[in-house]
Amino acid sequence: MTTTEASSPPASRNIGVLILGWICVLFGLVILAGGIWLIALGGSWYYALAAIGLLATGLMLNRHRIEAVWIYLLTWVGTLAWAWWEVGADWWAQVPRLVAPTVILVLILICIPALKKRA
Repeated sequence: MTTTEASSPPASRNIGVLILGWICVLFGLVILAGGIWLIALGGSWYYALAAIGLLATGLMLNRHRIEAVWIYLLTWVGTLAWAWWEVGADWWAQVPRLVAPTVILVLILICIPALKKRA
């Protein structure tokens, strides 16, 4: 067994990271289109900026780069700040704004072992 084989994560982890990466890219493209439309209507820039973070995260995941975690953490913190600015401390109003981004965050954090071994 070579050193490369010993340090490579199992193929299932690689496939999981790639699937999550492509999901982030696809969601990012959809959100970016909606965000650009919202900006054109004079609305919030949040969705376009969050979509760019999601796209960058997906691309980094597809390359098995640990930077994906940092990019998404920055995107998630931005989402947290935006949600707080938009609705304040109203818990029920926060739920629809934060559940999906937090689920994605957990999935990305689960990918860290596969990303670290390839870094």
